[in-house]
Amino acid sequence: MLTLMLITNHPDLAKNAVAAGVNRIFVDLEVMGKKERQGHLDTWISGHSMDDARRVREAIPDAELLIRLNPPHDGLGDEIEQALAIGPELLMLPMFRTADELAQFSEMVAGRAGVVPLVETPEAADALESIVRVPGLKEVYIGLNDLHLGLKQNFIFQPLADGMVDALAKTVLNAGLPFGFGGIARIGEGQLPGEMVLGEHLRLGSSSVILSRTFQRGLVEEDDRVDHTKLKYEIEKLREHEEYMQARTPEQIELDRSKVVEIVKLLSKVR
Repeated sequence: MLTLMLITNHPDLAKNAVAAGVNRIFVDLEVMGKKERQGHLDTWISGHSMDDARRVREAIPDAELLIRLNPPHDGLGDEIEQALAIGPELLMLPMFRTADELAQFSEMVAGRAGVVPLVETPEAADALESIVRVPGLKEVYIGLNDLHLGLKQNFIFQPLADGMVDALAKTVLNAGLPFGFGGIARIGEGQLPGEMVLGEHLRLGSSSVILSRTFQRGLVEEDDRVDHTKLKYEIEKLREHEEYMQARTPEQIELDRSKVVEIVKLLSKVR
């Protein structure tokens, strides 16, 4: 089964998400350069803090916690130490470009948490053969948002449709590491519907995916209470589709793939 990740700084939502079947909570501390890169898009730019991460950790002491830090910069060592004091299982490095940058990050982490490189620059994608050999990696995640922007593409799923993610996935799997990519909408929702994205994860042998903002819609009430029943329903629906799609024939898999390519080509032209 895919590891399902939910991005949140809301302790009660994190706790209820884990109870609903989410496997990993993701606190996002990345702010450097993000607004400049993605501010013109309808994308998720978090306002999470170290204090948020501490509160989330306290709410889910036994669940897996991933903290995404800032890209390589002079103060990254201090960020790593602050994050490690919270006790995450995984630390993610975004927007790096070389294997050396990732190696320096991993050396500073020094085995105290698993390292997850977020491959989201064209330079990192080109250097993936070297990147997967960096010690300390737990898995590799392919970030389609910044990657498609860096490639001057029009639609977030173009790297998936044009075969780039296939090639990157093969490199990671050949190195004996798990990988994940992109985000997934609720089943039946999204410009590229959730079930189509799910099918591609299964086709490629992906191990993890980030649940998009659609999964959080309507979960937190005005009085800050969390309605976890909605999330549980959507998670169960996704898992049912996952089980169904794992039984597809090779012909069905190829047909589903062709539909993805067709839709992405159409959406990339109209932008």
